[in-house]
Amino acid sequence: GEMDLQILSKIGARYPGVTINNDVIEPSADQISKYKERVAQASNLENIKFTWHRETAYEYESRMNAEKKTKKWDFIHMIQMLYYERDVPATIRYFHSLLEPQGKLLIMLVSGTSGWETLWKKYGSSFPLEDLCSFVSSADLPRMLDSAGLKYQLYELPSHMDITSCFIEGDKGGELLLDFLTQTLDFAKTAPPELKRQVMEELRKPGCSEIRDGKVFFNNNLGVIVIEP
Repeated sequence: GEMDLQILSKIGARYPGVTINNDVIEPSADQISKYKERVAQASNLENIKFTWHRETAYEYESRMNAEKKTKKWDFIHMIQMLYYERDVPATIRYFHSLLEPQGKLLIMLVSGTSGWETLWKKYGSSFPLEDLCSFVSSADLPRMLDSAGLKYQLYELPSHMDITSCFIEGDKGGELLLDFLTQTLDFAKTAPPELKRQVMEELRKPGCSEIRDGKVFFNNNLGVIVIEP
């Protein structure tokens, strides 16, 4: 809910006094709980009505279709979530169909120019993801959107992440960061030695990171896509 509340704050300031209906689709009970805690601690939310749906985007779509319901929206966002959808084009098409005539669909993913693109395209097939997520970047979106005939704008958000601690043997924070980069629990301890060596080597290369003042900064650039109705 951190990003959501920032977005809602901007919308509320733009349209003071207007009632805002905010539907949240989130399969994790823990994440919903954290979102509700943020709402309870926030101020100036009196005009916002929250509804939480503990389900995936696919489950939401299936339920709405089964109930023969269609709710239209002025703004829909998918921030860092399309990695967990099995059929990305179908998900985009469905939620695009829910936009009001002047609505907008916002998608945020790691950029095709980021270190993620380099690391995952080269080693993603070696990570034991167990279908928990798939790698998709902003570079994959134009093809999908063009084939669907959708109008959109693509923006690049520069971002860097200090991953120096990943290279310090036994550093707990570094190990967790490496887990995040590879989406693999205890990667430092469980990965085959040769895979670990190659990944650690790749993370230092210009395609993934840049080294400044002895620190390694991972290219965490983000792609932002705004889709028209």
